[in-house]
Amino acid sequence: MKPFTALLGAAAGTHAADQMALATLPLTATLVLGAGPDLLGLLVAAQSAAWLLISLPAGTWIDRLPRRRMLIVALTLGLAASLVAVAAAATGYVFLLGLAAIAGASGTVVYVLTSVSLLPSLVAPGDLPRSNARLELARAIVSLAAPFVAGLLAQHLSPTWGYALAALGAALALVCVLALPEGAAPTTAGAERPTLASAIRLGTAFVVRNELLRGISLCAVFWNFAFFALLAVWAPLALGPLGLDPAHMGLAQSTYGAGLILGALVAPATARRLPPFVTLTFGPAVSIVAALMFLAAPSGNGLVLAAGGYFLVGFGPMLWLICQTTVRQLVTPSALMGRVNATVQTAIYGVRPLGALAGGLVAAHAGMHAALLLIAVAFALSTLVIVLSPLARLRVLPAPATA
Repeated sequence: MKPFTALLGAAAGTHAADQMALATLPLTATLVLGAGPDLLGLLVAAQSAAWLLISLPAGTWIDRLPRRRMLIVALTLGLAASLVAVAAAATGYVFLLGLAAIAGASGTVVYVLTSVSLLPSLVAPGDLPRSNARLELARAIVSLAAPFVAGLLAQHLSPTWGYALAALGAALALVCVLALPEGAAPTTAGAERPTLASAIRLGTAFVVRNELLRGISLCAVFWNFAFFALLAVWAPLALGPLGLDPAHMGLAQSTYGAGLILGALVAPATARRLPPFVTLTFGPAVSIVAALMFLAAPSGNGLVLAAGGYFLVGFGPMLWLICQTTVRQLVTPSALMGRVNATVQTAIYGVRPLGALAGGLVAAHAGMHAALLLIAVAFALSTLVIVLSPLARLRVLPAPATA
């Protein structure tokens, strides 16, 4: 099996396992363990907290240890978490289910950061856009399918069957990773190893000093703030001013997944035919158009405008994500790759709950129109960051960093 083929198979299995676990957790907690909204909120928070708490130390480990070994550890952790979740559901231990949720999400964090850091060593620099697009396409497809499959299993069999499928996905991913060539640790042999805190600071400092990485990070922070504010107000917007029923509400939101898939499909062609600055500007800029569609939805055709808005925030930002991931991989030395990716990831996941909180509070105290304006402004700021940074002048991809 070719190294990239193995990594692609591992990506499909890992994201399938992660999305099945994410969709199965609330169903298992509610239908099997009888958890109420407060306990369910704690379980979902525990599952998402791993992205914020594990990313920075994981980035340092990725830069110190062979990356194939890190992938094996990550997938073994995910497989074990799925099996523990089944045991928790069978025995009725909610605490054990929470531990499984944290462990599974932690494995996904380590896998995602490691695979992004490993990819530049598996493919030529010119193949990075296409390879990143194929990896993101696998994630988008399983993200769209997992909630539907989990719901079917819960309705016709048992919610815990979702964890069985998650375990199967993690096992298949582990088999693919074992086919990767053994690699050495990326750090220089014999070099003095800094402490964990010092190593994390080095990665953060590199992101802050590099103009391209700084622009990417700030754009991602503003965009994720806006997107999670949108997610926080979507249900009251759809069921209230838009007058949608739950089925049409879900239909409108599902176009987001369609946008992700189409963006991943066309990304290789746009990478060949368009300069990077066009894609990097288009992604956040089209999100402003989406925000305006949501603003217009209460006074127009709510279903069509909301569906179009969700499609745009899937399509354009997916193109942006693939392009910026390629830029990030090219400008970052291999020995810093894990920490740089972890720094960006932590900034993104740190701002997401703030966006959701801000969206909900503004909608509750100033009205839905004010909340949608906040979302539009945050999307506009994410675009402004790109326009004012060197990313707006990037006509060709950077040369790969060598030190």
